[in-house]
Amino acid sequence: MLLTVSTTVRPATDLGFLLHKHPERAQQFATAAGTAHVFYPEATEERTTAALLLDIDPVGLVRGRGGGPAGRPGGNGTRSGRSAADAQARYVDDRPYAASSLLAVALAAVFSTAMAGICKSRPELAATAIPLEIRIPAVPCRGGGAALAERLFAPLGWAVEARPAPLDPQFPEWGTAPHHDLTLTGTQRLADALTHVYVLLPVLDDGKHYYVGQAEADKLVREGARWLGEHPERHLIARRYLAHRRGLAGLALAQLAAADDVPDESIATGFEPGLVAAEQEPDPAGTDAAGAGAGAGAGAGAEPAVGPEALPAADVETSPKRVPLAQQRRQVILDVLRAAGAGRVADLGCGDGKLVAALLADAAFTEVVAVDVSHRALELVARRLHLDRMPERVRDRLRLVASSLTYRDARLADLDAVVLSEVVEHVDPPRLPALAEAVFGAARPRLVVITTPNVEFNVRYEGLAPGTLRHRDHRFEWTRDEFAAWIGGLTDSYPYTARLGGVGEPDPDLGAPTQLAIFERTG
Repeated sequence: MLLTVSTTVRPATDLGFLLHKHPERAQQFATAAGTAHVFYPEATEERTTAALLLDIDPVGLVRGRGGGPAGRPGGNGTRSGRSAADAQARYVDDRPYAASSLLAVALAAVFSTAMAGICKSRPELAATAIPLEIRIPAVPCRGGGAALAERLFAPLGWAVEARPAPLDPQFPEWGTAPHHDLTLTGTQRLADALTHVYVLLPVLDDGKHYYVGQAEADKLVREGARWLGEHPERHLIARRYLAHRRGLAGLALAQLAAADDVPDESIATGFEPGLVAAEQEPDPAGTDAAGAGAGAGAGAGAEPAVGPEALPAADVETSPKRVPLAQQRRQVILDVLRAAGAGRVADLGCGDGKLVAALLADAAFTEVVAVDVSHRALELVARRLHLDRMPERVRDRLRLVASSLTYRDARLADLDAVVLSEVVEHVDPPRLPALAEAVFGAARPRLVVITTPNVEFNVRYEGLAPGTLRHRDHRFEWTRDEFAAWIGGLTDSYPYTARLGGVGEPDPDLGAPTQLAIFERTG
């Protein structure tokens, strides 16, 4: 089976940099789907074409690689319900040449870095939409033909040409096959273009050659996060991609809905009344990775619940000399992580990334995972850290992950520590058990650090009306007793012990402005 990618961007040979495959070399890769060959039929400054040719062994596929595609008899990679006729028929089918999930697997294996949008040699080109033409000469468009290809790719900005193939040119009366010669033309980021094809090939084929379970649902959410949630055929895509398993499709669509970009003012960055003016940075892109952790801010576009006049009355004269509370929070978190010897750390609800920057500035943190439900927040983190100019040794320690905190995510498992700093109060209370299960039940880090506002302290903010929360996106703010009760419920339900504390100068009657909980796993 064959797939080609062409561009006319000048110089077109830069496609080799984007794909991380040199135009002057033919390369061969062993993949789970077979042997993949990458070569360039043409490579000039005016037009360059890269070809991916997948050579599979159909007999080997049937005998030892999990059987036929999911969604058909004997699918999902199992042998249950397969008749002898079924098994024999699998030796003569379209698997060796028709683009399907086999080609999608090879695409991800060979061009994984390009699909991630990473290109150290041409970072600005990787982030730019360029003219592209993708051709797949034999694509099964089952249950819809050319119209199905149009419905799937056109909403993503592609011009679609799908020419049907006859079952047999010698016998035109037999009609057409479900296979089409598919050409997509458009201006796209290469990473987006490859991801579109990766997800939609098995949808067109309406089947997979391997078992479809929760991991596939997670993959669909991950790869489709930027575009699938708004696709008019998202229900069809989820259903077919997940082998018509309704439960998985429904879960994936629910996760996509939860992971849609939220308004800027909803990005959790942990600021508080009265300190926004001192902490706000007019240009996040102007802060380098090494120094970004020195301050804290409300994030691009975020508006404080109250203005600078809301400083505690006793602090008006001294506030310029005070260390901002958000900075104190970060320092406390860093001290806790260092004392615990945590090397691999995730910042869940990373907001504008100041804690991420502080973690990266310390080489003791060998892996830093920035997680947020908002793609906008992650883009802000990338700008703040100057990701395109970041030294390779630092970039290799960083992962940016778009994920809803109330769903299990295997990418967050087995870390040393997870931080939720000024995050839980942005979650609707009925969803807190799901967040707890995702963090303490599924991810199960050795250490969990949580901070959240102390609502009792709010009376010290003169500009904050009684009963008003510190940020308009906060769903709640807890008293110390309420926070302690929630923490106690978590330690009763999960194998963790917890210590409670505070951040910021405490009031003798009201406690500290920020509440702190440090969990350590016992089992």
